Amino acid sequence: MSEALELRWEDINWGQRSAHVRRTVALGQEEERTKTGHERFVLLNQRALRALWFAKAYADRRLLGIGRIKSTHYIFPPSKGQEYVRLTSDIHYKWRPTLNDLGIRYRRPYNCRHTYATICLMTDMKPAFIAQQLGHSVQMLLSTYARRINSTSDWGEMSKLDIGIKSVSIQETRS
Repeated sequence: MSEALELRWEDINWGQRSAHVRRTVALGQEEERTKTGHERFVLLNQRALRALWFAKAYADRRLLGIGRIKSTHYIFPPSKGQEYVRLTSDIHYKWRPTLNDLGIRYRRPYNCRHTYATICLMTDMKPAFIAQQLGHSVQMLLSTYARRINSTSDWGEMSKLDIGIKSVSIQETRS
């Protein structure tokens, strides 16, 4: 969340469909580093791009003088006359009413990260790719999120092993 709060419009590459994550908020201060010390490019799917497009339209309206904040470089605009969002808890001010309006039960904003990671794992995306997108090591990803996955297709998973063994056996006979 602290890295997302520091995302600026200049960090979005619409053509490459990516966000350049390179800053964070730590102890209420902007830091020109990520929490792991490694900047990264996060790929954006169609839903993320659509959400950013709506956010950009909102930001552009502010440039026309609509709303209290006239301009900001940040995708997540600050409130209360601040220059930037200083604490992740500041997000809760807008988060709870938004969920209420959408009819979604309350959950912490950070839980969206857990949901994203779990969905990625459940759709068989490569753990190394997911970890890179989240700014984690593979070990951290698996120890944090893999336990949340309930397998309803255990035998389907076992069949992958059979397919893998057959594939290796065929390659060995060809050699």
